[in-house]
Amino acid sequence: MNEILIYYFIFQIVLAFGIVIVGGTVEGYGYGLSLGTNWPYTKDMPVKAKAGDPEVWHRILATLLGINAVVMVIIVPKTLEITGLVLVILTALLGMATLYTLAGKAPAVVQGLHDILAYSTAITYILIVTHIYPNELASIYHNIPLYFFFLVIFMGGMTTGQRGYQKPIGYFKIPKTKAQLIWVIHIISVFIFLMSIVFFFYKYNVTLIFITIQILIGITVFISVNKSPSRPGAIIPAHQTFTILILLSIIFQLGPL
Repeated sequence: MNEILIYYFIFQIVLAFGIVIVGGTVEGYGYGLSLGTNWPYTKDMPVKAKAGDPEVWHRILATLLGINAVVMVIIVPKTLEITGLVLVILTALLGMATLYTLAGKAPAVVQGLHDILAYSTAITYILIVTHIYPNELASIYHNIPLYFFFLVIFMGGMTTGQRGYQKPIGYFKIPKTKAQLIWVIHIISVFIFLMSIVFFFYKYNVTLIFITIQILIGITVFISVNKSPSRPGAIIPAHQTFTILILLSIIFQLGPL
């Protein structure tokens, strides 16, 4: 792969993660249904983009990611490139479906699956660029903490989906609603993930640091969502940012310090 093509694929990785962070911004500032449930939405999009509506930029970046994925398969029609395109398509389809989840017309599992696909897309392009594993897919399959990472991602998406559009989870001692029960399962999945990292500490001590910070951020997210469910703020994209850092530290096995 020549140098220009490598930079093109790196741009695709940046796009994939950028969409995740912008998606967090959409949730954090209450723009989830600012364009309704229709896709594509074209009415006044330039005006809304100029006004700073992150949902517009979320859709623009997602479209650009899809176009790039098609171009990459045309240029390099190999297994991982094709896998990347398939994941982009599936993520886009479930991304459209998540709008109905926010509107209360689709189950929360849609959001959970969408988040898994979004991160899987980024991983695929990382593997294409880095060649960090002799056998990329086999090495991913044997990366035990990654399975628990995806469990956390799935339950985090479920939590967002079940909470619904601009609704609080609510404080509780014993879960009384589906949103509270799913949040509890999400916390349990975080604990399981944490234990898997502790078990493989010699490989993932940087990951452990990120997780510790992320847990503190997660607590703040819970408080912010209940205090201001329509606009919990910048803590949501910050939460997504540290999720990305955790994933990168697992993929590159950052440790020991």
